[in-house]
Parts: sequence; structure tokens; C-alpha cells
Amino acid sequence: MIQVENLTKKYGDHIAVDNASFTVEKGEILGFLGPNGAGKSTVMNIITGYISATEGSVKVAGYDILDEPEEVKRRIGYLPEFPPLYGDMTVIEYLDFVGDIKSLEKKDKKENIQRVMDLVRIDNVKGRLIKNLSKGYRQRVGLAQAILGAPDVLILDEPTVGLDPKQIIEMRNLIKELGKEHTVILSSHILPEVSAVCDRVIIINKGRIVASDTPTNLSRRIGDSSRLILRVAGPEKQVVKILGGITGVKYADSQGSREPDTVDVVVEADKDVDIRKPVFNRLSEAGYPILMMKSMDLTLEDIFLHVTTEEGEVS
Repeated sequence: MIQVENLTKKYGDHIAVDNASFTVEKGEILGFLGPNGAGKSTVMNIITGYISATEGSVKVAGYDILDEPEEVKRRIGYLPEFPPLYGDMTVIEYLDFVGDIKSLEKKDKKENIQRVMDLVRIDNVKGRLIKNLSKGYRQRVGLAQAILGAPDVLILDEPTVGLDPKQIIEMRNLIKELGKEHTVILSSHILPEVSAVCDRVIIINKGRIVASDTPTNLSRRIGDSSRLILRVAGPEKQVVKILGGITGVKYADSQGSREPDTVDVVVEADKDVDIRKPVFNRLSEAGYPILMMKSMDLTLEDIFLHVTTEEGEVS
């Protein structure tokens, strides 16, 4: 759906984007991450046609942004960090105005507006002035204008900024729902949010793409070991001794007891060694039930810090 090839953007001697290439498949939700000033907003602005590239090309649904900009823009809905809202308009007036800008057919415009209002749940405030809405509702109105016209691609820049926890969950669920019908590029500094909704992440640093894959795959490739945390119903010393003696285990470390007659243990194994079955078998043989077993793979925050501070590129 989106093809970015050898994209470069220079401002004088400063290189904001340095030879970036990536693709986004139809129906994919892509997390686009990077530190402040890394170049991610520049890339998004180039994809939307707001600014031009110094070198390289961008195609959306096969249309080149330079050769056929109107065709590209017709297929993109964009929610910037600060939505372009007009406070003295009511919600319905604003969406009607956006529909005219997007050249929606008059016979379809009313139905289209109603559909997006229902989708983002703003029908109950359609007659209110935008300036009198809460931050959460204003963000929803901004999302509604991006969706209006059913574009193939949605580019969402910090869609949950300023929202309370309940509103963040609602927006997260809405983005997942949108991913069923649209290709979505999501930029956010809230990394657990990206992990929760995105199929794949791209991390850009100093203008260069330094990582591109699923969070799970990146964790496996960057980490030098695999870790589990267990809660076992059994005596601490015996449980730790058994776990430490399993082939492939580098160490087993007690984390103390959080429930009566149990012990929590972190077990670290060699990279790419799956120790879950031998752990289960050995503790079962000893009569010590496992009450909890969780992977402790690198989080997206760990990955982000690794590739942006260690300058470790993961292709």
C-alpha cells in the first residue's frame, strides 16, 4: 500500500531523513517511532505531500506523490498531533466543511458524516461548538475528519496525547477497529500503546531507520538470552536448585515470596533455548506445582533504548 524508497530530506547541511526505505502492507497497523528530532514527522509530512523530499520516492496505492499528488492525498487521512479544528464551528458544521474540502459527492456526504460520527462516538455532541468540547472529544473530531471519505491510509500522529486513561483505552480499541479496513501508520511516544495495537514497528534515529520488525522478533534478535519468571509452590532452596540444574539454564535467582508457601524465581537461559518444557517436567517430578510462568522478553521500551542510544541498527 505504501512504498518509501531511498527517501532523503535535507535542510541546508542538516540531513533530517537519510536514505530511508520501507513498505507498509494493506491492512497493516505500523508503529512509527523515534526520539524527538529523529525525522519521523518529516517522513510523515512527505508521505502526506505536505513537504517534498530532496531525494527518493513515495508511492501510495501505486501513485507517486510527486507525479500524482491529488490521487495520493485522496487516499490518505491524516490526524496531526494538534488536529486542525475550528473552535467556532459545531461538530456537524466542521465535518460538513471537511467533506466539501475532500470533494465528497453531495448525495453521499450526509451518510458518510453520520457513519464516521457513529464510528468515533461523537453523534451526541454534533451540535456543540468544538471549542466547548473536552480534549478527548476534540481528538475524536480530529479522527473523524481523517476517516471521512474512507481513505485507504490513515496516518495518526500522537492520537492519544492529552487523553485520560479511559480515553486512551477507547482510542486504542478504535484504532484496532480501524485497522480492519484501513492501513494505519501510528506515531506515539507511549510505547505500551504501540505494542498493544501495532503489527510491526519501525524505529528511526538521526534520520536513519535502525529497526523494522515485530516487537517479538526484535526482542529475540537484540536480546542475548531468554528469561522466565515463575511462581512455584515449593521451598525456595530446593526450587532454585532444581531450576539451576536444568540444561541450558544460565542461572536461577529467587525473588522472594509473594504468596504463602510459594517462591518467585527468575530463570535465564541461553538465547533461542526454550526451557519451558524441561522446567515444567522437573518441577512436576519434584511435586512443586507452577502457579505462574511468564516470559520476560525485552519490552518495546528496552528495544527503543537499545537502538536509539547504543546506535545498534537492526534491519
